[in-house]
Amino acid sequence: MQTYPLMLFYDGACPLCVTEMTRLHQRDRAGHLQMVDIARPDFQPERYGASLDAMRTELHGLTADGRLLVGIDAIYASYAAVGWGWLAAPLKISPLKPFWRRAYRWLARNRYRASQVLGYRCTEGVCSARFK
Repeated sequence: MQTYPLMLFYDGACPLCVTEMTRLHQRDRAGHLQMVDIARPDFQPERYGASLDAMRTELHGLTADGRLLVGIDAIYASYAAVGWGWLAAPLKISPLKPFWRRAYRWLARNRYRASQVLGYRCTEGVCSARFK
């Protein structure tokens, strides 16, 4: 059982990341998600039990009960929080987890290039979104 809110730590300098967080935020009618931009100069990762390098490498999520979720586990939890758990359900299939982890890590390492290929852009050099 998931405990909320789920705090998601995303790269606000990444157009693809910002687009995905915006989609999740728009779908989050129950207010289960809190978005935290790790690209902000005042961000302090040590407050959350992870290094900035680790957070730049993979999506991190912090549950209300203090569990730190990383990578595909954070993705699944964020989709489940907005009612899209069915869409991310393949991430929970044990025999497929190694494949999904490798695929996600590749995408995370190449997120800026993927943003360009997929047509996601910053507006006047600003990628960050504002969430309430």
